[in-house]
Amino acid sequence: MEKIENKLNEQSLFSISWPLFIEIALHMGVGIFATLMLSHYSDDAAAGVGVANQLLNIFILIFSVTSIGATVLISQNLGAGELKRARQLTRSVFGLNFWFGISVAVLVLIFGKQLLSLFDIHGKVFEYGLIFVKISGISLIFESLALALSAVLRSYGYTKESMIVTVFMNIISLVGYTIATTGILGIPITGVTGVSWAIVAARIYAVGALLYLVYNRLSLKIVISDMIKVKKEDIKGLLAIGIPSAGENLSYQLSQLVITGFVVSLGTASLAARVYILNINMLCFLFTFAIAQGTQLLVARYIGAKQYDRALKRGLQTLKISMIASTLASLVIASGGSFTLKLFTEDPAIIAVGIPVLWAIVFVEPGRAMNIVLMNALKSAGDVRFPVVIGIISMWGIAVSLSYLLGIHFEMGLLGVWLASGADEWLRGCFALRRWLMKPWERIRGIGIAS
Repeated sequence: MEKIENKLNEQSLFSISWPLFIEIALHMGVGIFATLMLSHYSDDAAAGVGVANQLLNIFILIFSVTSIGATVLISQNLGAGELKRARQLTRSVFGLNFWFGISVAVLVLIFGKQLLSLFDIHGKVFEYGLIFVKISGISLIFESLALALSAVLRSYGYTKESMIVTVFMNIISLVGYTIATTGILGIPITGVTGVSWAIVAARIYAVGALLYLVYNRLSLKIVISDMIKVKKEDIKGLLAIGIPSAGENLSYQLSQLVITGFVVSLGTASLAARVYILNINMLCFLFTFAIAQGTQLLVARYIGAKQYDRALKRGLQTLKISMIASTLASLVIASGGSFTLKLFTEDPAIIAVGIPVLWAIVFVEPGRAMNIVLMNALKSAGDVRFPVVIGIISMWGIAVSLSYLLGIHFEMGLLGVWLASGADEWLRGCFALRRWLMKPWERIRGIGIAS
């Protein structure tokens, strides 16, 4: 037991993070590729799917409640050498996510049209969005299970295995997207319908592959009873961390829905530009996401092993690296200007709206890096309420309010909206840094570690 504990605690950030980097890059890349393919098929299709994705991402946050809790609790217990407890949590998170997935999939299939209509989109944009919601909604059960299983593998340090699954999952998606939007080999073009079914197929594959890896690497077989009987103490522990953590993400997604409503009022060009730039922007924080997730795993293990000084230094070292990397990435992308946007569209109105926003990203990304790295580190240390409280106050008090004030009232358009988001990211990041330097583990006992 001690040998396994030491082996996990001595893993380097690089060994954990490089597979995460590739996995996240593939996830983001396939989303960008889908948007790119759809943009050449139809700007309305790209906008509709972009809005529909925002809706579905809100429901995926429900699945992340238990996945976040599992990542932290399993890692803490592994760091403390409580291997039996860690395996039990694996079974519990799978069972919980099974029922969450079933419930959400049914809800989306029944009320998808009404939910999408809340975005105030119309015509072809709405039609394409509804097709995507209805078909992709079927796959939410598989997305739920895949998130749970991936969280388990990462917690045990098997980030390469999770990455390999993502590689093949994305191959399935990319082949499907290409067939659906290009009519290659004489196959009829199915557009949004074909893209949606490709996502369903890819997620089904992912669950099967991840189940095999959990059995093969952890010698842990998931059985039907695990989906029926979930221990109450496990539910309590997973939700104690997961709900506040997901609450922050949920607040963010809801605030983005409101901001999307502001952008819709600015016109189709602004909405399409936002969809394209959100995809481009992912490249800026790709590296940050990867090392933040790797840091989260390591910090949780260090906290479980009571190596508090090591946890503090790890968080600060990752912060420096991520802020430098995100700044350089955003500068490179902004320098591309119209060339970058022309990869998605030739519409001069969209390009004119988008170019100033690309430079605003340079201001936003260092603050986002600080926010992402340290808020995740705080959650790993058990400080789960602080991020959601600060998040709700800043997202709604700064991001939403300033988006309306700058973007609509002062008529700065999409640029004003992006500057407002930057102010929000920087404020949360600064609060997170101050909290991290206060060493929250001195006030908070590890949650869910067997005693």
